[in-house]
Amino acid sequence: MIQHYSRNLLKVLRSFLVLLFVSATLPATAQPAGTPVLTFASFATGLSAPLDIVNAGDATNRLFIVQRGGQIRIHNGSGILPTPFLDIRDTVLDNGEQGLLSLAFHPDFETNRYFFVWYTDKEGDVTLARYQGSFSNPNIADPTSEVILLEIPKPGTPYFNNHNGGKINFGPDGYLYVSTGDGGSGGDPFNNAQNGASLFGKMLRLDVNNFNTPPYYSIPPDNPFVTNPSVRDEIWALGLRNPFRWSFDRLTGDMWIGDVGQGAREEVDFTPAGTPGGQNYGWRCYEGTQAFNTSGCLPISNYVAPIFDYPHNNTDGGYSITGGNVYRGSTFPLLSGWYVVADFVSGNVWKIRPNGSGGWVVAQQSGLPGSIAGFGEAENGTLYAVSLGGTVYTVQANSVLPVKLNAFNAEWKDDAAYLNWQTTFEANVNRFEIQYSATGNEFQTVGTVIPSNRSTGSSYTYRHDPSRIGKAFYRLAIVDNDGAVEYSRIVDLNRLGKQSLLVYPTVVENGVLNIESSDLLTAAQIVAVDGRIVFRQNISAQPGTFTLQLQQLEPGNYILQLTGPTTKTSRQIIIR
Repeated sequence: MIQHYSRNLLKVLRSFLVLLFVSATLPATAQPAGTPVLTFASFATGLSAPLDIVNAGDATNRLFIVQRGGQIRIHNGSGILPTPFLDIRDTVLDNGEQGLLSLAFHPDFETNRYFFVWYTDKEGDVTLARYQGSFSNPNIADPTSEVILLEIPKPGTPYFNNHNGGKINFGPDGYLYVSTGDGGSGGDPFNNAQNGASLFGKMLRLDVNNFNTPPYYSIPPDNPFVTNPSVRDEIWALGLRNPFRWSFDRLTGDMWIGDVGQGAREEVDFTPAGTPGGQNYGWRCYEGTQAFNTSGCLPISNYVAPIFDYPHNNTDGGYSITGGNVYRGSTFPLLSGWYVVADFVSGNVWKIRPNGSGGWVVAQQSGLPGSIAGFGEAENGTLYAVSLGGTVYTVQANSVLPVKLNAFNAEWKDDAAYLNWQTTFEANVNRFEIQYSATGNEFQTVGTVIPSNRSTGSSYTYRHDPSRIGKAFYRLAIVDNDGAVEYSRIVDLNRLGKQSLLVYPTVVENGVLNIESSDLLTAAQIVAVDGRIVFRQNISAQPGTFTLQLQQLEPGNYILQLTGPTTKTSRQIIIR
C-alpha cells in the first residue's frame, strides 16, 4: 500500500496547439432510421477559451463555464454575468494544454459552498484544489479560500507540458473521481500509465469530505489497490493515455471515458455502474484496438478493450476525442440514452447506445461546429457542447425519418389543388399528413394518406379544395411509427394554376434559406416573434431563385416577409 499526499495528478487535452481546424460544412453522414440527428444551437458567445461547463446541483439552474485562462463564468439563464464566479489567473499557467481545466461541485454545495478545480500552476504542476463560495452572494467565490489537495510535478527535463488531464466528477457514491494523463511527451516514455507507483495515466477516486485536516482527502476503503503495496491507494483504474473528458451517466451511474490516442486510434471506454475498480484500459500496450508497445505487457485478456474506437482521418474519424455525456433530458426523447462524443480536430460527432444484445449502435454525424473541448449538463438534463473558440452550444436533436422524399409539388386542376409527391424509399412510416394554410404561417391538417412503406418508394396524389379565392399554401408532415415528424418544403398555388413561390427548407439547420419565385420580388426580411426585424435583404425585381444567408440568427421561430411591386406574402420558418 502506497500513500502519498503531496505532489499529485493529471494531464489530458490533446493539442490545444492544433487549433487549425478547417471548418468545412460537410453533409451529415447518412443515419440509420430512427437515429437522432444532432444540431448545435448557439447558447452563449464571447467567452475566452472555454473548456468545461457544469451545474452546481443547487436548484438555481445556473451554469458554470470554465475558461482556460483561470476564470469561471456564470450563465444565469439570461446571459453571462459580468463578474466571474472565480478568478485565479494569478495562480494558473495558461499555455497550450495548460490552464484551468475542470470544475466539480461538492454534492452538498448548497449548504457547504465547497467546489473543486483542476489546473496547472505557474510551475507546471497539475493541481487539485478546493475553494468555497460566498454564503451571502451565491455568484461569487473567495479566491483566498484555496486548499490544495494534490500537486503533481510533471515528468521530463524540461517538464512535458502536455497530457495534464483532465476532468473531475463526483460519482453516484459521493467520491471525487479524477482522470489523469500519462504525463506527456509521446508514447508514454516513462510508462506511467502502467506504473502503479505513478498517478499519471489513471482514474483516481478520493474521499474529499475531510475539510479541516491536511491533506484534506482520504482513501475510500473499497478502492481496489489498498492492499497492494505496488499501487498507489488513490488509484481506481489505470492504463489511460489522455482521458481529457469523461462522465457518469446521471441515470445509471455508468462511466464513459473518451481517451485521446497517440497516432492511430481514438477510443471510448465504458464501465457499467457497480463494477469494482481495478480496470486496466491498456495504454501504452494498446492504442484503442491496436497493439502499440507490448514490451513487458500481460496477455491481452488482462486489459479492458474500448467499446468503440476510430481511425485518424477527417472522413470517418479524427485526431483528438472529446468525451461527452449520455443525454437524459426530456426535450428530445429520441436522444434519450444516447452517448454523444466529438472529435476536437475533425468536427465529427458520434452517437452511441446499447443495442440490447450486449453490443453497441454507433452513428456518425459530420458538419457540426468544431473545436469542441467539453460537454456538460444542466440540472434539467439539457446537454451543452463547449467550443474552445468561445461559444457554448445546446445539443439538440430531431429524428431521421425512414423515408426519402424525392419530389413534392402542387397544381390547380378541375378547380382544386392536387398535391403530388414521390418517395424513393420508405420504411416504418406511419402516415403522410397534408397540411394547408391560407397565409403560409399557421397550418392545419386537411387530410391523411397511408404510406406503402415499399423500400423502392411510391408516388402519391391528394386532392384538396381550399374553398377560398387566392393563394393556398401546402406542406407534408411525415410521421414515423415513433411519432417523430419531419416537414417537406412549403409550396403555394394561385388560381391561375401557377406554383408561384417555393420557400425551403422551412426548418433551417445550416443557415441557408432558398426562395424560388415566379413573381417579382424586391425585398425579404425576417421578423422575430417579438416584432423585431432581425434581417433584411434587397432583391432585384425579377423572378428567379434567391438564397438568404441566416447563419447569424439565433435558433427560434421567425416570420419571413417577401414584398414586390404586386406581391406581399409571409411564411413561418424555424431556425435551428
